[in-house]
Amino acid sequence: MDKENKTKNIGVDVKAPSRTCNDRNCPFHGSLRVRGRIFTGTLIRKDLNNTATIEWPRVAYLQKFERYEKKRSRVKAHNPDCINAEVNDKVTIMETRPISKTKSFVIIEKGEKE
Repeated sequence: MDKENKTKNIGVDVKAPSRTCNDRNCPFHGSLRVRGRIFTGTLIRKDLNNTATIEWPRVAYLQKFERYEKKRSRVKAHNPDCINAEVNDKVTIMETRPISKTKSFVIIEKGEKE
């Protein structure tokens, strides 16, 4: 842990948040461990329980028509108080243990607005 703002090293090369929080599901200040897959997408929805919906576009090939189609993936992720990403922010999420029935990801970095 760092002495100045008490952040843990989560094992991924991301910039730690400047604010601190008391959220137990925060990978930097709580006891939540991150593992597995990493995605980058846009935050499209927030709710009161620190849940955020992240969306990113992808392209799939249709062999029958020899063309590509656009699809999108949506995942629900935990939005820690120290990061507090807003709608239209580019965010990086990482897999973790299941936090609730639908949440198995947590936001680890916030980028610029789109």
